[in-house]
Amino acid sequence: MDRLFRLKENNTTVRTEIAAGITTFMTMAYILAVNPNILHDAGMDANAVLLATALASVIGCFLMGFRANLPFALSAGMGLNAYLAYTVVGGMGISWHVALLAVFCEGLIFILLSLTNVREAIFNAIPLPLKRGVSVGIGLFIAFIGLQNAGLAVDSSTLVTITNFTEDFHTHGICALLAVIGLFITAILYIRNVKGSILLGILATWVLGIACQVCGLYVPDPASGFFSVVPTAFISFDFSDLGKTFGACFHTSFHDVGIFNFIAVIFAFLFVDMFDTIGTLIGVSSKAGMLDEEGRLPAIRPALLSDAVATSLGAVLGTSTTTTFVESSAGVAVGGRTGLTAITTGVLFLLSTLFSPLFTTIPSFATAPALIMVGFLMFEGIKELTFGPGEMTDSVPAYLCIIAMPLFYSISEGISIGCISYVVINLLCGKREKITPLMYILAALFVCKYIFL
Repeated sequence: MDRLFRLKENNTTVRTEIAAGITTFMTMAYILAVNPNILHDAGMDANAVLLATALASVIGCFLMGFRANLPFALSAGMGLNAYLAYTVVGGMGISWHVALLAVFCEGLIFILLSLTNVREAIFNAIPLPLKRGVSVGIGLFIAFIGLQNAGLAVDSSTLVTITNFTEDFHTHGICALLAVIGLFITAILYIRNVKGSILLGILATWVLGIACQVCGLYVPDPASGFFSVVPTAFISFDFSDLGKTFGACFHTSFHDVGIFNFIAVIFAFLFVDMFDTIGTLIGVSSKAGMLDEEGRLPAIRPALLSDAVATSLGAVLGTSTTTTFVESSAGVAVGGRTGLTAITTGVLFLLSTLFSPLFTTIPSFATAPALIMVGFLMFEGIKELTFGPGEMTDSVPAYLCIIAMPLFYSISEGISIGCISYVVINLLCGKREKITPLMYILAALFVCKYIFL
């Protein structure tokens, strides 16, 4: 194990890595329930999507673990699945078969870009202060996701507000309350230096949810999206449904699509996936202390290549774009530093194909406290930003990047605004020597994205 994953060199142990991998899986296992529901709206079979999502995650995690030796887990990306279902299929009228083919082609393009160092050059071209801002922004972003998953942050006339605990107490209210209790449990365990505190917080919150259902405080209401948290089935050996999506991207027709629409879809996937992945790698690597003195990630090329290969193979299996998950930071917070963390997560995704009824029973209010706590841990990176008069051309773009991610609900939008503002502010403030040629190109591309995509 030490020779394969260089555990001593990274100051970690097998036990720590396995605990980190389990924690990462627990915080992102919701994708096994959410992704089939979203892609089902595009006309895809839900069980087939679940199996495809799990297997694509296995491929991505194993590639990341063995090739890059990094503690990052991959699965079907949130946002990209919604884009496929509601924009490409629902809005543009393109079949899900063609949409998966676009995802497959996007992955092939990413493979070429990774082999030619283009994605690596983009990663290295982003200034260090902006990378630090990305890390903090991702922290706020995943904390906001946690608040939403807990049912604490809800829609209102002010766009977002805190939930009413007393309204629908036996569904909305009790779930939000359990998430608050789980957050306190997780925070107290972490502050008291209890090993695996984030994982224990998830399990404790889930157990409390089961107790509430048993005593009648929590009443499942499937019609409103509140399902039983008590496992009723534990295992399933039926894999036949995978045939409904496997290879479907190659059995399609372009008669009703048009080549230009198809290319536009590919580049939309390409743009979002590229900068979501780069942003996640920057943020989680920064949190783990894996960036060198110049803000570079030494294993960036195999990491990006793993992401690209998993995307294409995931499309063949029958799921939307496979990407590196920000929830990997949960495992990093527990101490994960090597590919053994990713391998552990991949093994659990593989097991989930057998135990999917059990894993998908974990409620979102149980994983929400972990996301909120990890957001706090990543937010501490803000202390590395300097706000003096001489550094404001760095700190203002970083600040804009930070606030854009949660408010626009997108890592890639945060990077877009950060890059554009960095170039404009430094250029007009007479500090053009700080701008690399590639940053000019990135800023121009981001501007074009807002105009044409």
